[in-house]
Amino acid sequence: MIYIVTQFGSTASGLGALGINVSDFLIQLGTFIIAFLVLRQWAFKPILRVLRERRETIDKGVELGLQMQKEKDALETKVSSLLHKARTDADSIIGAANTEARAIARKAEEDARAKTEILLKEADERVKQTSQKAWQEIQKDVVALVTETTETILREKIDANKDTQLITEAIKDGRRA
Repeated sequence: MIYIVTQFGSTASGLGALGINVSDFLIQLGTFIIAFLVLRQWAFKPILRVLRERRETIDKGVELGLQMQKEKDALETKVSSLLHKARTDADSIIGAANTEARAIARKAEEDARAKTEILLKEADERVKQTSQKAWQEIQKDVVALVTETTETILREKIDANKDTQLITEAIKDGRRA
């Protein structure tokens, strides 16, 4: 059979006309097939296995990335809602604190007014008492002065009852004037 093929290739017709030597072609084809089978067994299979593993790793990485993106989006939504709730709670607490502070300030103001009124009443009472004491002292001094003046003018001693009666009448007349 090789003979027929070599005869076919040596003629000026067919493959020989194209300048292809059939025996060289068949040797190269056999070498190619043997090289392909050897490479397929010991090179292509490990290379394809490595490529497959890489593709699987990349696919897992892409899936993991997508899953992480979903988790990130869910977490961002949760954080956003928690921040909103925290702001709402904080605003509520601040509002309550402001209301309580106003109430405390109002109470302190009322207490201060009440204490001020009490102090003013006490001071007014002390002023009245001091005024009464001073007035009583003045009356005693006036009585003594009038008595001395009367004794000096009359040059005689007036008894205590008559003296007090005259002085009291003089004071009453002095108040009316």
